[in-house]
This record gives sequence, C-alpha cells and structure tokens, in this order.
Amino acid sequence: MSGISPTADDDLDVTIRCQEEPNVSVRLHSRYFPDECGVGFAVEARAVGLQADLAGIEVWVWDEVWLPDFIGQLAADYRGWTEERVWQTNHLAVHATFHSLGHVALTWILQPWVSRWDTWQASITTWLEAGEQMRNLAVDLHEFLPRPSGKRRQD
Repeated sequence: MSGISPTADDDLDVTIRCQEEPNVSVRLHSRYFPDECGVGFAVEARAVGLQADLAGIEVWVWDEVWLPDFIGQLAADYRGWTEERVWQTNHLAVHATFHSLGHVALTWILQPWVSRWDTWQASITTWLEAGEQMRNLAVDLHEFLPRPSGKRRQD
C-alpha cells in the first residue's frame, strides 16, 4: 500500500508499505528542486532490524525513464511479465518482478557511493497487488516527482 501525505513543512512524502509485512516500508521524502531540470529527494527504508536513510537522490528531465512512468507501466501490465524490470538513478535502483497471484515485488536498493569499493548498500522488498495498489503508487509518485519542464525560469 502506498499513500501520499503532506509533512509538517508542507512537503510531500510517499510511503510504500509491504502488503505481506506491514513493518517493511520505503518512504520517499524531503523533495527539493536543484534547478529547472531536476527533482531531488531522500529515501528511508525500514524493516525489523534495518533502517537506512539516504538523501541526495536526483532525477533529471533527460533520464531515460522517469520513476513514476516506470511504476505506471508496471501497473498497466497488471496481468504480468516474465523478466525482471529495473529503474535506476544515481543512488537508488528499483527492481520489479511479477509473481503468481497478481503480486509485484519491488526491491529498493540504496547505495550512497557508486564509485567507492568500501560503500554500504541496503535493499528492501515491498510486495504490492499488481492492480490497484500499483496504480495508486504510480499516481502518488507522479504527484511527488513532477517532471520538470527543463525550461529556465524568467524572473
């Protein structure tokens, strides 16, 4: 299950809770706009015995696939697919697999340094219903991560 909610500073966040294990969650929060071409945010992954927080994740208009569009396509393919699908940006990757009985496993992989050998990596998997839960997540992500126009603002 996912849900979008305003936080105290009127910023938005999206929380994805595992359908099978409600104590497992991923939260996208602390959205910011580095310039007219990008959106930045932080990710928090939680499960029993795990808490990982990572800030500075950024997506850009020139990225091949926008995260909300990736999730939206998974939702549109609610009848299933065979191969693992992957979306990634600088410090976050999402691996999606379709499982029997109409469930999607989304594995969220956080990695603060992509070029260092001594970095940590955390992953957490949330299970969602392929139909309505995935569609709701796509809608929430479209609101949380609006695609910037890429045009310079005129002051």
